[in-house]
Parts: sequence; C-alpha cells; structure tokens
Amino acid sequence: MVNDRQSLDLTSLSQPAGGRAVEWRISEAPVPYPDALAVMEARAAEIAVRRAPELVWLLEHPPLYTSGTSGKPQDLLDPRFPMFATGRGGQLTYHGPGQRVAYVMLDLKRRRPDVRAYVAGLEQWIIRTLSAFNVRGERREDRVGVWVKRPDKGAGFEDKIAAIGVRLKRWVSLHGIAINVEPDLRHFDAIVPCGVADPRYGVTSLVDLGYPVTMTEVDVALRQSFQEVFGEVEARLPEATV
Repeated sequence: MVNDRQSLDLTSLSQPAGGRAVEWRISEAPVPYPDALAVMEARAAEIAVRRAPELVWLLEHPPLYTSGTSGKPQDLLDPRFPMFATGRGGQLTYHGPGQRVAYVMLDLKRRRPDVRAYVAGLEQWIIRTLSAFNVRGERREDRVGVWVKRPDKGAGFEDKIAAIGVRLKRWVSLHGIAINVEPDLRHFDAIVPCGVADPRYGVTSLVDLGYPVTMTEVDVALRQSFQEVFGEVEARLPEATV
C-alpha cells in the first residue's frame, strides 16, 4: 500500500530566501547516545532563537537500542545492549556500527510548520539517497520508515532499510533518520523493530541487498539528496566530531 504522503508538495520545505546554509557535520568515531542527545538538545535551543545555524549531523553509535514515545517493554526480546528511552516518535529500534544515523535540526517554523510534510521530506531524502545506488525505497501507509520489496523471499515480503523518528521542540526538529549500510542485522533479532512483528517484514541493509557501498559513498549521496529536498548545506571543516 503506497503512502499518500508521496503526493505532498515538498518544495516549501526548502530554506526561506536569505536563510543561512545548513551546517553539515560528520563524526568519525562512534558517539555515545547520551552525548548525542545532549548536543541535539543544546543546538535545537540555539536554533530556536536563531543563535546558531540549522544542523545535519552524521554519525554512528555503539550498539544500543532506543525506545520512542510509543515503545512497548515487551518489544525488547533480549536486552543484549543498553536501552535508552527517548522523546522521539516511534517504537524500538537498533543503532550500531555500519548504520548511518543522521540527526536533523531544522527550523520548521521558518520552513514549513507541518509535521506530516516534514516526515515526507525525510522519506524523500532517504528514497533519493538509495536511488543513487539503484535501490528502490518506498513508503508504506501502515508502516514507518522506508522499505524495499523482497520477491526473492516470497510474495508480499518486504524489508525495512531505513528508520525515521522525529521530535519537535519550538518547531525545531530533533532526531532524524537511520540508514542500514552494513550493520550486524542479527542485532535486530533482539527487538520487535518499530513494533512490526509480521514475519513478511524484516530488516535489510545496502550490503545485504548486494550493494557493497562504503559509508563515505552514502554520505556523499545523503548530502546531494538533502540539498535537493531541503536546500544548501555548508561543511564545517574538519568534518569530525561535534
């Protein structure tokens, strides 16, 4: 079932005329989740009062699980890694090495104060990024994230390749997206990912699908696709830790 968010006009999500370019940062070493959360909260507060530019922060986490506002304790099947409760939307997910997390702090009050359109914009960003590697990602009405069809597994089978979880504070976005590049997919077995228990729906990655791309290649595609959806970015050199 195709999600009707694909029919939304997303042009108004771009930067308003005269706006500052979005800061683009990449952390090379895994970032502990509490540290990332603290940076996001502080930066969002600065963005809300226009003391700092918007930010996209690309990183990896050490192995961990996070639970969103709709998370259910019973969806943690095996507590093999630390679990963090978070204010983002959604349920349980896994983060770890080989997964590109993008935390997105945008001023939606200036761009477009519309949560549904913003989520559609994140979906479009992921879909365009995947298309750079000839992977067809799709939205679904009844499931969050971006999915790929898996006819090799059987009729009606699909796998999630990217997750989305957002939070807004004073119309500034926090959290963002996670694309599976080459994580250990066995770590998803310890949870019910995003509450989806149907055996037809699993989790995959670019490498699992047969596309041995590097994280650097994914970052280049993410940057290009972000600019197509949300507008110009400006790197802060060196592109290392925040």
